[in-house]
Amino acid sequence: MTKENKPEIRFSGFSDAWKQRKFGDFAKVSMCKRIFKEETTQTGDVPFFKIGTFGGIPDAFISRYKFESYKAKYPYPKKGDILISASGSIGRIVEYSGKDEYFQDSNIIWLDHDESVLNSFLKHVYSIIKWNGIEGTTIKRLYNDNVLTTKILTPSLEEQSKIGTFFTQLDNTITLQLRKLELLKNQKKAFLEKMFPKEGENVPEIRFSGFSDAWEQRKLDELANRYDNLRIPVAESERIHGDIPYYGANGIQDYVEGFTHDGEYILVAEDGANDLKNYPVHYVNGKVWVNNHAHVLQAKDCCNTKFLKYVFQTTDLTPFLVGGGRAKLNADVMMQLVLNVPSNIEEQNKIAEFIFKIEDLITLQLRKLEILKNIKKSFLQKMFV
Repeated sequence: MTKENKPEIRFSGFSDAWKQRKFGDFAKVSMCKRIFKEETTQTGDVPFFKIGTFGGIPDAFISRYKFESYKAKYPYPKKGDILISASGSIGRIVEYSGKDEYFQDSNIIWLDHDESVLNSFLKHVYSIIKWNGIEGTTIKRLYNDNVLTTKILTPSLEEQSKIGTFFTQLDNTITLQLRKLELLKNQKKAFLEKMFPKEGENVPEIRFSGFSDAWEQRKLDELANRYDNLRIPVAESERIHGDIPYYGANGIQDYVEGFTHDGEYILVAEDGANDLKNYPVHYVNGKVWVNNHAHVLQAKDCCNTKFLKYVFQTTDLTPFLVGGGRAKLNADVMMQLVLNVPSNIEEQNKIAEFIFKIEDLITLQLRKLEILKNIKKSFLQKMFV
């Protein structure tokens, strides 16, 4: 905050200092009338959002009659009001779209405010706000007093409108970028499903022209070599930092020094993976170290390393895992896995390069998304006080 309560970046034509006020000076906390568990059903007319499904997919519903009755008698948000999570992940927001929906009392709130502040402005204030009385505490709930005693700085309505419109447009661009990313991910998923044989079959649904032979079942130890000498379980405090990526089960943990084999590898999680049906598999082209939670595989001459990655991504490894919550893919068991592969390595190469290009596009879109998010973060820091 500057001494004059002015942001670093402003639209032209605005120079007045922003005014400091408490939320309680111009608003009151509102919430829907309480709905009891026995009043909900698993299917029904009107979605009922609890704190666990807030901003997501509802798992409970209420009757049309109760919705219309409560909406008429008790507080209910207006289209454009910004709903706030008051428990769990405190401060998550959802803009109410005007649909027929109902929200859990006390856990989901909104501010019923006067006309001195715009929702389009408040929405972005909420994303950077520090609620009074909960910073540095173990409190897991946002009480009415925390909200109403929190201070914010506000400009004129005209400046609020310009700021709100600016960030709405930026959010729309981010949403569009997210859709592009999801489309590419779905395309990759669809191609993986159709370019690899289904369980019990030996011919994929989609193939490149010129290939018609049935795929073969081969053990992994016929297709790839496994390296133990690249596995170094080094504690973080003992690592010597360098430029060689150091992988764990779910991705890069650090960059360390040292000499390793050079070449193409895939890294397969040994244990600790969260998604057992889609086990983490990373492709690396260059030097690499891994900890003892990942296997290092390098394809033999009969197999394409990138293709081997996609074979793993389309194979359900669950039946081969041992252990409980931290299921483990034992090395000996893994090397005896029977996998479906084309005998013609040219078909492997074409499939691998095709899917890899989609992954390159996904990576590019991810970078664009991160750039947009960083741009928004920077503007939030400089356009608010």
